[in-house]
Amino acid sequence: MLTRKQHELLIFIDRHIKATGFSPSFEEMKDALDLKSKSGIHRLISALEERGFLQRRHHRARALEVTRLPNAPPMAHAEAGEQAEGNFSPNVIHGAFSPRLPGVRAAPEAAAVQLPMYGRIAAGQPIEAMRDDGVHIEVPMAWLGSGEHFALEVAGDSMVEAGILSGDTVIIRKGETAETGEIVVALVDENEVTLKRLRRRGNSIALEPANVRHETRIFPADRVKIQGRLVALLRKY
Repeated sequence: MLTRKQHELLIFIDRHIKATGFSPSFEEMKDALDLKSKSGIHRLISALEERGFLQRRHHRARALEVTRLPNAPPMAHAEAGEQAEGNFSPNVIHGAFSPRLPGVRAAPEAAAVQLPMYGRIAAGQPIEAMRDDGVHIEVPMAWLGSGEHFALEVAGDSMVEAGILSGDTVIIRKGETAETGEIVVALVDENEVTLKRLRRRGNSIALEPANVRHETRIFPADRVKIQGRLVALLRKY
């Protein structure tokens, strides 16, 4: 059985690989689990390797592989190695746990939360994403780290090679910063919102599709504002 932080990290790595095709960086994992330093991530990854949930492909950068997912819920306490993180206080799941993420309402099940649905976002030609305060979507809490999150429905085919199809629902963590290579919600010229992979090129920003039929768009940095970055994806069959 895994501790809460081990479970959170494993789910985050699994969702990131499925969404982007590669494992997250240590910085991304640190931010997702709200840890103070990367040493805690190293300990968690080592523990997951020992338990057979993760495998590292040595001599390759960002090469973690999820070998299996847990069947049991996370333990309600953290291991000693997770508590040695400076002033870090581990999140503990109690029987009457009620999640209180900013902008998120608790779902009937303690293991899930309801995120606001902000409408449809273009993965092809940009369209404005508008929040509908009356619509929410239920998401497993294990998918989310710290911060505020929202959901968007994808319209278009420009991100299909990243595994994002038209009609999918993407889960976005709000924020104004992102690393090169991450898939982000970007606001262009204050009126166009699009889902693309971010590339920084000097004083310019490239919004890169994941479909050879679509062109990369390059803008001066001051014309693009990051609204959030992709953390998970939902698909109905």
